[in-house]
Amino acid sequence: MKKTLVDPRLLLRFDFGEAHPFKVYRLGLLMELCSQYGLVDRPDVQVVPLREAREEEGLGFHSKGYFEALRLASTGMWVPNQFAHGLGTADNPVFPDVYEWAMLVAGGSIDGADALLTGSGRAFSPAGGLHHAMPTRASGFCHVNDCVLAIEHLRRAGKRVVYVDIDAHHGDGVQHAFYGARDVLTISLHQTGYTIFPGTGFEDEIGVDGGRGFAINVPLLPGAGDRAYDQALDEVVVPAIELFRPDALVTQLGTDALIGDLLANLRMSLHGFERAVERFRALGTPWLALGGGGYDVGNVVRAWTIAWAAMLDEKLPDEIPAAFLTQAATYGVTASQLHGPRDVPPTSERVLEALADTIRKLRETAFPLLAESRKAI
Repeated sequence: MKKTLVDPRLLLRFDFGEAHPFKVYRLGLLMELCSQYGLVDRPDVQVVPLREAREEEGLGFHSKGYFEALRLASTGMWVPNQFAHGLGTADNPVFPDVYEWAMLVAGGSIDGADALLTGSGRAFSPAGGLHHAMPTRASGFCHVNDCVLAIEHLRRAGKRVVYVDIDAHHGDGVQHAFYGARDVLTISLHQTGYTIFPGTGFEDEIGVDGGRGFAINVPLLPGAGDRAYDQALDEVVVPAIELFRPDALVTQLGTDALIGDLLANLRMSLHGFERAVERFRALGTPWLALGGGGYDVGNVVRAWTIAWAAMLDEKLPDEIPAAFLTQAATYGVTASQLHGPRDVPPTSERVLEALADTIRKLRETAFPLLAESRKAI
């Protein structure tokens, strides 16, 4: 069974701006490192190009008015209500062809989901994972919510979907889309909203109406580190997935939780990230992986290469190809960034105590509702 890699390099002509932390060139470096490790040109991999999502696909979550504003702004035309749509801000700049950018990202994630429906057991769209966009506005560097559109594609095919988000920032747009749904379980591990954008994702956010129990949030204190992530994955994520019994797994693999990121302070190591993706693989569920945040380019490139290797049942050596180090250096990415720090700070007892309290609350609230839902199926 072939695995599917959605090639993001059509996006390399776009630019959020020199001062913006979102660097599109990370996608080109990622593909180059994957290639140099022999993870692209092989018989068990099918590489598919990006294609623009159609507006009717996007209307599965976004409003027609928002798409009209995004399309007009994309041409350089002044849109009187663009700020109400989150456009033209420091976070969500309007650059040439921004509509095309957003719809290419979305199309890649939808096609990754479609690959699962057509027999590919694992698919990776590294350009995806833009989880903050809301129905009528851009948010948090995200213009169109490709995660939601990919999940909707699976959902329309009758699949029960679990979405797991390990980005440092709460997956608020995806939670919003499915907050009352019973056929989508959203799980987000992130730095607490008391300290970081978007200020949501607390443990009492467990869904509404018939969807109560189908949203799970694990807010982590700054400095969480590997030990907290390992515990959250083992005691919350995996048990919740086992209760839900999904047909498909969608993961958002933002790397901004890693040590050295510019916008967060969760101190996960590359080894901790690798253990996370290995847990996802071990579930044995058809798996769509998406990219996401990550503002240390070295972390992004190495972590997502590790993730794609894990999806191919490979484990990368510690050595990084010399030719790649030379190429990365032209972007200011150093060998030490690609390897990550050797010394990982230990997780404090304060962090672990807060996490234990969160786990206790979830076992009292969301988990019984999830368990009860299985009896009706």
